[in-house]
Amino acid sequence: MNSPFPTASLTDAYDSKMSGDLCLANAQLVLADRVILGTITIAQGKIAEIVEGDAVPRGAVDCSGDLVLPGLVELHTDNVERHIEPRPEVDWPHLPALLAHDAELASTGITTVFDAMRVGSIHSGKKGAYKDYARTLADELLAARAQGVFKISHFLHLRAEICSETLLDELAAFGPDDRVGIVSLMDHTPGQRQFRDLTSLKTYVAKKRGMNDAEFAEHVQNLLNLQKRFGSKHETGAVAEAGRLGAVLASHDDTTADHVATSAQNGVGFAEFPTTVEAAEACRNHEIAVMMGAPNLIRGGSHSGNVAAADLAKRDLLDIVSSDYVPSALLLSAFYLAEVWDDLPRAVATVTSNPAQAARLDDRGVLKVGKRGDVLRVRQLEKTPLLRGVWAQGRKIG
Repeated sequence: MNSPFPTASLTDAYDSKMSGDLCLANAQLVLADRVILGTITIAQGKIAEIVEGDAVPRGAVDCSGDLVLPGLVELHTDNVERHIEPRPEVDWPHLPALLAHDAELASTGITTVFDAMRVGSIHSGKKGAYKDYARTLADELLAARAQGVFKISHFLHLRAEICSETLLDELAAFGPDDRVGIVSLMDHTPGQRQFRDLTSLKTYVAKKRGMNDAEFAEHVQNLLNLQKRFGSKHETGAVAEAGRLGAVLASHDDTTADHVATSAQNGVGFAEFPTTVEAAEACRNHEIAVMMGAPNLIRGGSHSGNVAAADLAKRDLLDIVSSDYVPSALLLSAFYLAEVWDDLPRAVATVTSNPAQAARLDDRGVLKVGKRGDVLRVRQLEKTPLLRGVWAQGRKIG
């Protein structure tokens, strides 16, 4: 990845020490480059052995030809925010929300998640304003993780909204001990990037925040004013803060080749949801990995009217898939891509090894001796996966 920042792995961050032993036999094992019929053995939470053949050792789980693949790695999900605010202006207790979020992801095959939290508030008092919450929520998440109450691995992803009053102050509240994994640069100013089409933006905020026409116009003007005041300064500052935190830097909604050139100069490692073919091609030229949303892929297009993920896949411009706002979409997206590419291992890599590598997690994401025993058992019904078992470090969690 094209990043000037430290390349230390996140795997020395606290994670659950609970592990187990497991043997899955007579399974179609989805390896990095091929699928084989065989047995995988996990001992003390790590993959100890992979053996080809249809034998079922004593004590093993007979998978009857089901697929076994690595646990899914999610780099960008809004799901935790949905749980702490299930409806606009409804605050839900954070620990129960975090536990419900964790259980939901485990039930969909996600065994590693980077929980996206917005940093950069808008204290306008108007509808659509955002209040700072990330530091408090991160403290609660890290405390829960330290107590070993989560089923899956959780890391921090700070979504840095550069057009806000408080971004740099909120970022300054985090330090290297927080082991922030990702900082992504967000600019949701109307009229560019994701919301070039104001009609799409109006539909989105009107439904989410209940704005009328006058309130929407005021909201747009407020965001434009914030971009003018803070955009350049906060982008530079957020890049520096990512370096201080030792985090991977991501761009968001790059639209033009110039956007991508700036991302490359900033040291971006992967691009979240580029909105055009032009931007995706520029990412490839700059060796920046391209992430797209699973809902875009499954629905056949972007809800904001931007480039379709399937179009990028057909052009070999897609590296990583994120569940974005539908956790169950991540596993499903791999099977959609397998049809596009006629290559299941390549498709599975977009939701396992590729995101793990992008996030500097070198201990997971692939079925290989020595790696973490995060595995899924899946039966395929046409192109729809039926999840039949989820294990984290050899422990059954779903």
